[in-house]
Amino acid sequence: MNILVTGATGYIGRQLIPRLSAEGHHVTCLVRDPQRLIGNNWNTIEIHQGDVLDLASLDSVMQGIEIAYYLIHSMAGGKRGFIQRDEAAARNFGKVAREAGVRRIIYLGGLGQCEKNISPHLDSRQHVGDELRRSGVPVTEFRAPIIIGSGSMSFEMIRYLTERLPILFTPQWINTLCQPIAIENILDYLTTSLREPQSIDSIFEIGGPDVLTYKDIMHGYAIARGLKRSFITLPFLTTQILAIGADVITPLPTPYLQILIEGLRSEVMVHDPSAHDIFKIKPIPYRLALEQALKRDGSGEVETYWAGTQADAHPGVTRKDTQGMYIEQHRTASIAQPEAVFSSFARIGGKRGWYYANWLWQLRGWLDQLVGGPGMRRGRPDPDVLQPGDVLDGWRVESVETDRLIRLRFDMKAPGPAWLQFEALPRKGGGTLLSITAFFEPRGIGGLLYWYSLFPFHVLIFKGMSRAILKLAEA
Repeated sequence: MNILVTGATGYIGRQLIPRLSAEGHHVTCLVRDPQRLIGNNWNTIEIHQGDVLDLASLDSVMQGIEIAYYLIHSMAGGKRGFIQRDEAAARNFGKVAREAGVRRIIYLGGLGQCEKNISPHLDSRQHVGDELRRSGVPVTEFRAPIIIGSGSMSFEMIRYLTERLPILFTPQWINTLCQPIAIENILDYLTTSLREPQSIDSIFEIGGPDVLTYKDIMHGYAIARGLKRSFITLPFLTTQILAIGADVITPLPTPYLQILIEGLRSEVMVHDPSAHDIFKIKPIPYRLALEQALKRDGSGEVETYWAGTQADAHPGVTRKDTQGMYIEQHRTASIAQPEAVFSSFARIGGKRGWYYANWLWQLRGWLDQLVGGPGMRRGRPDPDVLQPGDVLDGWRVESVETDRLIRLRFDMKAPGPAWLQFEALPRKGGGTLLSITAFFEPRGIGGLLYWYSLFPFHVLIFKGMSRAILKLAEA
C-alpha cells in the first residue's frame, strides 16, 4: 500500500514510519526540513520536502498515495494564530488529497468534550478533523488524551516538573480527570485502522484503562523514580504564570508550553467505547506505560536518544537536555581510518588506563569504594577485545559494533544512570570523526548538581582523551 506520513519529524511520526515500513508498505514522508530526518537509517522511505501551508508543494507528493496520515499541528509557531494555521493546513491537505484520489486520511487529534469548557488547543484539534472531512475524503479520526511515552511533549512536561521540583505548586486543574494512553497503544490504533473497514469515515475516542487526575500522574511518576514530592494547590495560579515557570525549569520549546498547560484544564475522558469494541486492542495500564517510557535499555526500539553522530558533522562540542537525559558530545577529526580509531578506544581501561588524567579516574574510583561501590579496581577480561557484558573498571560494556562503536554503562554509584559512548565514523573525503558522548539521566535535584559539577572535568578529560586516542590510532 502506498502511504504518506506527514509530521514525520514529530514524536508519533518517527515511531509510526518504521512500523508501516516493516509491514511491507511503501512509505513517503512529507517534511519541511529533510535534514531533521538524517540519522534515522530509513533506507526504504521516500522523503519529500514540502509544507501543508504551501499548496504547490503538495501536488507531486500526493500522486499515487492511497492512505495519508495527518499528524501535523501548528503549536511550534506559538499561541497566536495557531488555530488559523491548523485549519488552513487541513483545508489545503484535504483539497489536494481529494484531487489526487487519496482513498482515506487517518488523523490523530485530541480528546475532549466541547460542552465541557474544552481548551482552545483541544478544540482546534477537533476542528482540524472537521476541515479534513469537508474535503470529501473519508477520514478516520482518533481523539487521544495525554500520551505516555518518552518524547511526548505532555509527558516530557510532567517529567521535568516532577523531576526538578521537590515541592510542586499547582492550580486547581491538578485534579482534572484524564485517561492517559501508552504510545504503544496509539501506534496500535494507527496501524490497525489500515486493515479495519469499520474504521473508515469514523471518529474514535481512545484512552488507557486508568482514570486518573494529573496529580495522580505526577505522583505515579515520582514513585517510579524514587522521588518524594509534595503538592500544594494554589487557586490563584494562572496558565501564564505556570508557563513562565515551566519555561525556566524545562528545556521544552517555549511556544508549546502555554498551549499545553491550557490543555491540562480540560477533562479528557473516553465517553464512547466503540474503539475498544472494534479494534480489540488491549489497553496498557498507566504503571506499565510509565515503566516503558522510563526504560533505558539502549535497544533503540523505544527511544532515539542513542542516535549517533553523523559522519559529516563538524568537530566540536554540543550539549543537549532531552527526554530527561543530559547529553554532552565531543567530536574530533583525524586522518586515521575508522578501524584504527576503533581499535584504539577499544583498548581503553585496565592496565593501560584511560589515556588521560588517570589520577582523576582513580580518585572517582576511591570515592566510590568509600560508599560501597566497585570503584575502578576490576580491570578488563581481555586487553584488546571488548564484548557486551564485559566489566571494564568502573563500567560495564553495553554495546559493541565492530570498527564503529562501543557504549559503556556506569557501574559506580551516582544520582542517576550514566553511559559513555565512543564512535569512529568515516568522513567524506577520508579520515575519521571520533565522537565521545556522555549520557546522564539525573535523579532529582541531586542528579542536577552532580552533572553540573562535572562540567569542568569533562572539558579537560574528553579533550585529552580524544587527543590520546587519535595519537595512538594515527601511529
